Amino acid sequence: MDVEPFGPGSMHWDTAGEYRNLLVAGSALILQTMHPAVGAAVAEHSTFKQDPWGRLDRTLTSVQTWVYGGPSGLAEGRRLRELHEPISGVDERGRAYHALNGEAWAWVHWSLFERFLTLNRVFGTPYSAADEERMLAESRQLARILRVPEREMPPDMPAFWAYFDDMVANRLEAHPTALDVLAVMRGTPAPPRLPAAVRRLWMPVGVASGGFNAFVTVGTLPPAVRATLGLTWTARDERRLGRIGRLVALVTPRLPERLRYMPLAYQARRTARTHPARHLTTAPH
Repeated sequence: MDVEPFGPGSMHWDTAGEYRNLLVAGSALILQTMHPAVGAAVAEHSTFKQDPWGRLDRTLTSVQTWVYGGPSGLAEGRRLRELHEPISGVDERGRAYHALNGEAWAWVHWSLFERFLTLNRVFGTPYSAADEERMLAESRQLARILRVPEREMPPDMPAFWAYFDDMVANRLEAHPTALDVLAVMRGTPAPPRLPAAVRRLWMPVGVASGGFNAFVTVGTLPPAVRATLGLTWTARDERRLGRIGRLVALVTPRLPERLRYMPLAYQARRTARTHPARHLTTAPH
């Protein structure tokens, strides 16, 4: 399949490797595991309970390789498909599942796209309508790297929101795995490899990092998803999240690049500036 790898000038290049993506990483996993096939597969085959940050680190490495790895990103998409090929079974309600079920595989991807939009709305500058369409076009490119079926690719933003709202209303459920993810999150400390300057942002209101992580996760979920999961969210909570969001939006652009971006992304961006031709043929190290 002929798919162009990402590079400088793309929106993903500027956003996918930022540390602030950690602020929506938990909610992305919750949205994904609310799909019954994904929830069952993660429950049976994932290490998120035993090693939450290790699992996240592997996921982030994979995501960043898609975006910053040049041709290696295409290979990573193939590797991921092969890794999930044998994952199948029957869930606790007797429903058969397979990790590469077209709808479920697509939902993992498109829920992540929605989290990018939420990240910039809450913790940055909301995208314009034109930028949303551009981001969607890039996400269709990424979907092809991941072998998402073409039938599962919304052609424009109205179609995407119709798809997303339908999934939330009719396919997602209060899956035990999604609730387990939130429970694990409440007891999880700050990511161990955060630079000290970024770690200070992790707890901007002085709360324990696990509680802060859970608070931000619940707050950034769509209201209909919170209702499905039975999660409480008040006007006071919303104001508090708004203050945190404004702080992150203010500080992030002012951080040095090596503190703003995760190592793989930082190295790729630096290489693309200093040795442009090298990025076209090699992944960052």
